[in-house]
Amino acid sequence: MQYQNWGPQELAAPGRKNLPEVAVERGMVLEDVQSGWVGAVTRVEKSGGMHVVALEDRRGKSRSFRLGFGFLLEGRPIRLMPPAPRPAAGTAATQRTASGSVRVAGQRAQVAKASRIWVEGKHDAELVEKVWGDDLRVEGIVVEPLHGIDDLTAAVTAFSPGPGRRLGVLVDHLVPDSKESRIAEAVMSSPGAAGNVLIVGHPYVDVWQAIRPGVLGIEKWPVVPRGLDWKTGILTAFGWPHSSKEDFGLGWQKLLGAVRSYADLEPSLLGRVEEVIDFLTEP
Repeated sequence: MQYQNWGPQELAAPGRKNLPEVAVERGMVLEDVQSGWVGAVTRVEKSGGMHVVALEDRRGKSRSFRLGFGFLLEGRPIRLMPPAPRPAAGTAATQRTASGSVRVAGQRAQVAKASRIWVEGKHDAELVEKVWGDDLRVEGIVVEPLHGIDDLTAAVTAFSPGPGRRLGVLVDHLVPDSKESRIAEAVMSSPGAAGNVLIVGHPYVDVWQAIRPGVLGIEKWPVVPRGLDWKTGILTAFGWPHSSKEDFGLGWQKLLGAVRSYADLEPSLLGRVEEVIDFLTEP
């Protein structure tokens, strides 16, 4: 593990004392000015009496740096501080949802709108609900599982999309020249789809893989041999039961239980879900 240290010349640089102090948070994307390393915060720990932050880049490689000066957040220099202490029970504090949005006190769920978010299966729906559920209830947007997208064109036609009745579809393994990309192209040429339907996707074989490996205590997701069912291969690699439908459900619940907030998911999923929500809620 490499540590980046800052000497007296950096700490005493002009203007350093006037930099905004920002408490480090998991999932925060930072740039180390000296090395140019850019990555998301995966953990913060105390080592040798000092706080150290681990930054994981988009290739999954990680480096550790000492908290303090020398970081950029959204292009702006900051002084990175230790995690903010949790407020004691009963004290006033800004509450946030699992998606990172500010929780609105006393806000009731809205009556469901005609617009919908469709996802491929039950597990996709449960993951979206766990992270974005509070936001979607405020907006009155319902998430519905499709149980596959082979008949997506017919389903969209039956939905009759139009102004005030929009549809956002989240598709697994939406990559160029795939079956999924061809289905999406056909859907977008169907009546009423233009301007009223948005199809987005992540590159993963299954939504399970959108959970960051570090959250599960592994360096990366296991590689499943070609020809073996992906979920069966994953459960086998974890040493979990995998012989029945119930085993798959229990395995998923273990994975889902590790997810606490948006910071536990891959950016390639986060961006697509936020894109769909913006599409469905824009005036």
